[in-house]
Amino acid sequence: MDLKNSNKTSYFFSLDPSEDEDVEKASDNRTATHKDSDSKPAVMKKRKQLTECFLSQPEVKRETPVKAKKRKKKKISDILEKSTPKPGVPADVQNLLSQHFGESRSVIEIEELKLSDSCFLPANDLTHSFSSYLKEICPKWAKLRKNHKEKKSVVMLVICSSALRSLELIKSVTAFKGDCRVLKLFAKHIKIKEQLNMLEKGVFHIGVGTPGRVKALVEQDGLCLDSTKYMILDWNWRDQKLRRMMDIPEIKKETIDLLEMSIIKLCREGSLKLGLF
Repeated sequence: MDLKNSNKTSYFFSLDPSEDEDVEKASDNRTATHKDSDSKPAVMKKRKQLTECFLSQPEVKRETPVKAKKRKKKKISDILEKSTPKPGVPADVQNLLSQHFGESRSVIEIEELKLSDSCFLPANDLTHSFSSYLKEICPKWAKLRKNHKEKKSVVMLVICSSALRSLELIKSVTAFKGDCRVLKLFAKHIKIKEQLNMLEKGVFHIGVGTPGRVKALVEQDGLCLDSTKYMILDWNWRDQKLRRMMDIPEIKKETIDLLEMSIIKLCREGSLKLGLF
C-alpha cells in the first residue's frame, strides 16, 4: 500500500519541466493580455477625447460683408424726361443770375444784376414757330431793317446752344427776315477772322450763333451791341439728351458772362430787350 501511494505521489509531482514553462508562459500571456486589455480602453478614451475636442470647436466661417449697391446718379436727361416742359419766364433768368453770383457777389452787386419785367419781351408759350414768335415780338421789323445801316452790329441777336441749332434757326427764320442779311456767329468751320472781316465790311441785320463766339467777337471789338434792339435766347429748345441750353454747363457759363458783359447794362438802360424763345 505504501509503495503504491509513493508511486502515485511521484507521478503527480514528476511533471516535465518544459510543461511548467509552458504553463508559466501561458499565465504570463494571460496577465499581459489582461494588462493590454486594461490599457487599451484608456488609450481609446484619450483618442475619443481628442476627437471630441476637435469636433467641439468647429471652424467659424467669417461672413463676408455685403457691399452696398451704389446708387446710380440720375442723369439730367432722366430727370427732364419725366418733367413736363414749361416755357421760360423772366423769373428764370433772374434766378439763374442769383444762383450763379450768390456766393461770390455782395448784395449790392447782385441788385445791380437784377432786371425788371419791362426789360423782357413776351416769352414763347411753346405754341410758336421761330418765325411766328419773331413776328409777334417785333411787328415793326420791316422799318427797323431799312433804317439799320451800321457796320459791326446787328439789330437782332439770337443765342443758341450749338452750331447745328443755329443753322436750324436760320432756315426757319426765312418767313420773317424778308430781304435782310443774316450772319452766322459760331465757331464750327468758320474762323473768327472771317467773321470780323464780314462785320467790318458789310451790314447785317440778324446774327445767330453761340454765346462763346459772340462773346469773343464783342471782346475783340468786332461786334458792337449798342445798336442791337433784341436779344433772343433759345431757352426752351432741347437737344437729343433733352438738355436746354442752360442745362449745359459750358453754354450756361458763357451765356451768363455775355449777359454780364454788356447785355444787362443795355437792358437796364432800355435800349435792348431780352426774349425767351
